[in-house]
Amino acid sequence: MPKQETFSAFDQDALDYHSQPTPGKISVRPSKPCVTQRDLALAYSPGVAIPCLEIEKDPNKAYDYTSRANLVGVISNGTAVLGLGNIGALASKPVMEGKGILFKRFADIDVFDIEIDELDPMAFVETVARLEPTFGGINLEDIKAPECFIIEEELKKRVNIPVLHDDQHGTAVITTAALINALILQNKNIEDVKIVCLGAGAAGFACMRLIEELGAQRKNMYFLDRKGVIHNNRGDELPFHKAHFANGDKDTSLEEIMVDADVFLGLSQGNMVTPEMLKSMANKPIVFAMANPTPEINYDVAMSTRPDLIMATGRSDHPNQVNNVLGFPFLFRGALDVRATTFNEEMKIAAVHALAELAREEVPASVLKVYGEKELRFGPQYILPKPFDPRLIEVVPTAVAKAAVETGVARQPITDFDNYAQELAGRIDQSRTFMRLVMDKARHQPLRLAFPEGDDPTIIRAATVMRDENIAKPMLIGCPESIQNQAEMMRLDLKGVEIIDPNEENSRFDSLADALYFDRKRHGVLRNVAVETLKHDKNTLGSLLVRQGFADGMLTGRTQHYPTALSPILKVLGHDEKTSKHHHVYGMYLLILEERALLFADCTVNVEMNAEQLAEVAVLTAKTAESLGIEPKVGMLSFSNFGSSTHAESQKVADAVRILHRTHPKLVVDGEMQADTAVNSDILSNYPFSKLTESANVLIFPTMQAGNIAYKLLKELAGATAIGPILMGLPQQVHVLQTGASVDDIVNLAAIASARAID
Repeated sequence: MPKQETFSAFDQDALDYHSQPTPGKISVRPSKPCVTQRDLALAYSPGVAIPCLEIEKDPNKAYDYTSRANLVGVISNGTAVLGLGNIGALASKPVMEGKGILFKRFADIDVFDIEIDELDPMAFVETVARLEPTFGGINLEDIKAPECFIIEEELKKRVNIPVLHDDQHGTAVITTAALINALILQNKNIEDVKIVCLGAGAAGFACMRLIEELGAQRKNMYFLDRKGVIHNNRGDELPFHKAHFANGDKDTSLEEIMVDADVFLGLSQGNMVTPEMLKSMANKPIVFAMANPTPEINYDVAMSTRPDLIMATGRSDHPNQVNNVLGFPFLFRGALDVRATTFNEEMKIAAVHALAELAREEVPASVLKVYGEKELRFGPQYILPKPFDPRLIEVVPTAVAKAAVETGVARQPITDFDNYAQELAGRIDQSRTFMRLVMDKARHQPLRLAFPEGDDPTIIRAATVMRDENIAKPMLIGCPESIQNQAEMMRLDLKGVEIIDPNEENSRFDSLADALYFDRKRHGVLRNVAVETLKHDKNTLGSLLVRQGFADGMLTGRTQHYPTALSPILKVLGHDEKTSKHHHVYGMYLLILEERALLFADCTVNVEMNAEQLAEVAVLTAKTAESLGIEPKVGMLSFSNFGSSTHAESQKVADAVRILHRTHPKLVVDGEMQADTAVNSDILSNYPFSKLTESANVLIFPTMQAGNIAYKLLKELAGATAIGPILMGLPQQVHVLQTGASVDDIVNLAAIASARAID
């Protein structure tokens, strides 16, 4: 009997992942309804003939009537797969499917993976060239050198769509971006450094060529294969890619050429570099050991050998991962969106600089959360953006598209690149598009926002982000020394951030104490008690800063229970009849899903509400929607549909609707209705008398219990982004944060506060 093969637990997990519940990792899903006979008639015969004839008259119409504009072919013959080598076309298919997932996840690009069983480069070219009508771009993958050079160059001559061999140019773009930043940190010039590249394959050659394009001198660049440094006196005929970087006239080993080298690029195999070689390099060396899974030198060994080293690898468990996913999805996104005819050097260089510059910017909290990091800041251990940095989709494609337009290879040039960047953000995460609009509005009138928890590290970091983004002017309440010390520990500059010491008695403090005393003197509060209250109750202090006009708003509650934070706010601001016509305060959440934004109320303040309160919260939430650029369509929720139940709870909601129809006749609102009726237009169409003619985007719940449960379920089960709680009914923009709110949560709520304040 043949010996039965055994697998490790991880191996079995990998096999199960690829086989269950459906074999493979990608599938084709229709983008149009195809359910009814009419759908079929439109999708196929006879309706399909109409776009076919239009494309026959004008081939460019294919981009309008088919998926070509967003479709990339990932094509391989399996001759150089990952670290597996020449495993053949069929065995490479799991890798190509995986590449398809990355295209979709990171840049919303659709992929057909095509594995071609052909080793002859020109025959391969003939096959791929005939596929041009199918695709908007072609990603060549895992094809060995030197055949890959021939294939790519010949295809570029024959097709009028962008072609990119990712193993070459994707790797080169990421590596070169990392090198730019490493050179900045090591205070070295690219024109002067000695560069050693071990691995004379496709990736090594592409890296060296792009680095040369950016200013490296060929006389200082040494290209090594298994025989050592490539030079012209070897006696054998060199392939063109090796001949290009031939340097010197004699055999030289890796050990010899590493002496005084400033940069080492490893694209070969593991454990090729020794600690002694590392010691022989120049001061402040740069080592990119990118062999996977084992680098040319172990990371820990290298760092302990040369403390002045900046190092990158191909591994995700070490800092500075050179990961191609930082490049190819975004290169193709930009090229597709301008319908580029090719990838030129200018487009690749634009991507290099975009990546390098992004790594030098402040890292959002959302990225830190994904990677479990407390801090990521440009420096020796952070020279490249992280793959899940949501800013990549905006920055890199925009740079690539702009370069395509400027060099004349764009058939559909973009003119408004700011708008394009905003649209790109929306392709991946609709919440970022929405919040981009909110933040743009907030910048027109950034509020002075008080933060009673001013000595909390997360609040301090959020304050610097608000300042830098110009969406609010933060005022941190707390001990100045403590706040400054924490900022210094986090390497944050608090310039432009006001710090308010609650123990400093000045004219402003005196006026606040007088105001509190005046408000509470008939509630047992003496003047000296008012002073002590302000010194020890920062929420009261913050609320009074707002009440007396020293601040425009306040955010608090990150380190407190919700009722604890809310109580002093209501005492100071909630019953100010001079500035607020509302008698109740309500809590609302903004829920952002893939396709829509929804407003839920009340979710946090009033456990039960009568009909008048339900009507009031509906009006306030509708006004909030308008302030955020959403046209409100209000659904008043119940377990009943338009009188189908006579229960007192549903009648209460129906009464609220009658109040609203009488007092706010222009407001699009109706109910009582069940939740699915409110959000499903098909169900809603069964009630043609309803003022709601399309899905509601403002949902008013009959009790806080229902609203709280609903928003948390949507957040956890549907992956909705929940922003809030947003308080309504107060005279100013004062809000209570969720306990443990992140920097992003705080910044988002601050932006909403500023945006809401603008009429």
